[in-house]
Amino acid sequence: MNELAGSWAADPFWIGIAGVALLILLVGLGVRVYVAAAVTGFLGLLCLKGWNVAAGIAGTIPHSKTVTYPLSVLPLFILIGFLAFHAGLTGRLFEAARRWVGWVPGGLAVSTVLASAGFAAVSGASTATAAVFSRVAIPSMLGNRYAKRLTAGVIAAGGTLASLIPPSAILVIYAIIVEESVGKLLLAGLIPGLVSVLIYAALIVGLCAAKPALGRPIGGFTWRQRFASLPGALPILLVVVVVFGALYSGAATPTEAGALGAMIVFTLYVARALRQRSLAQAGRRLREALMETAKLTVMIFTLVWGVFLFVRFLGFAGLPAAFADWVVGLDVPPLLIIICILLAYAVLGMFMDAIGMLVLTLPVVHPAVVALGYDPIWFGIVVVKMAEICLITPPIGLNCFVVAGVARDLRGEGGESLAIPLQDVFRGIGPFFAADVVTVAVLLMLPQIVLWLPATVG
Repeated sequence: MNELAGSWAADPFWIGIAGVALLILLVGLGVRVYVAAAVTGFLGLLCLKGWNVAAGIAGTIPHSKTVTYPLSVLPLFILIGFLAFHAGLTGRLFEAARRWVGWVPGGLAVSTVLASAGFAAVSGASTATAAVFSRVAIPSMLGNRYAKRLTAGVIAAGGTLASLIPPSAILVIYAIIVEESVGKLLLAGLIPGLVSVLIYAALIVGLCAAKPALGRPIGGFTWRQRFASLPGALPILLVVVVVFGALYSGAATPTEAGALGAMIVFTLYVARALRQRSLAQAGRRLREALMETAKLTVMIFTLVWGVFLFVRFLGFAGLPAAFADWVVGLDVPPLLIIICILLAYAVLGMFMDAIGMLVLTLPVVHPAVVALGYDPIWFGIVVVKMAEICLITPPIGLNCFVVAGVARDLRGEGGESLAIPLQDVFRGIGPFFAADVVTVAVLLMLPQIVLWLPATVG
């Protein structure tokens, strides 16, 4: 076996190319990304280094990557989101936003964006945000005769805000793969996330002002009613202040900040159960939140294991360094190369989930981008923004499937179905896709939007 490995290893570069081709083939055939990456990585290591090295690396990666301290923040951030939902914080947040901004054109849609941003600040999962607000916002929006396409589009797009606004699971994964500071990346995502919120809100107001039938404003709320809704939104604000303040001040690591946030939301959850005297039901919901957290965490960890095995293979094949040298040697402006890379991500996102796409490409693309002189923190935010776009891009568009799936089971006050066909969901995200392209252009032209905040913490 070792003699065979030695003959194949005569040209590691082409073995690496063959491995990438095999990976693309397997994913195209419908094999799960983590399985395709692990199988390809193991076979590549077998060809390059022989059985002993391949088996040794495959046997140690699950443990060595699981016990990485920065990775421990993921289950905490995910748990915060599920507990916040079961504690009823999302509904109160949406009600507060509805009372304060419902009077503008498309007010309920704008309220959904603002509430989604607030929930994103306590949830690291985009699909979870989309699922939560499908239940919260669809009955209200369709009950007020909002267009189904706008309703579905704003919820699917609003869910993507969890990818940028800290805490963000995908930013943590990016940091681990490229070995950058988790804390700085989380801080860097805040302002671009708020920029996305403002662009979404401006888009909705413009569309509904031009065509009121899409979504009319709602009114009838007194100032007393508006201020009365604020206490319901304060718990979310408290979690945001604690988590973000701990990160910004350096008083806590991201994992410690996540633990503080989870403790606060858990306390609120228990307080609500005691107030409503529903401990048995609260216990069942807590178990459900823990199980959902465990399932999503295991899924992400498994993906990381498989991809890191593939990454080791690429490293031995020398593919990342070769690609970086080739990119640097191109006689074209670096900005044009970045744009081409982002366009490639847009195409990949049509066929792969966001996390899988990033973990498979970053080991090769990241060294090239750094070699061009670009800041890896800035590139991380831009790439994650592209991952947001992929969450609403057909034919995969995971958030779109989530919205359509949840809406299928919803009923209005009169018992009527609130189902939204998947094709309407995909049509509804069109304007928000354009808004995301504008946001990416802004981040390309004004990188300080990304870099200013993390630079203030040294």
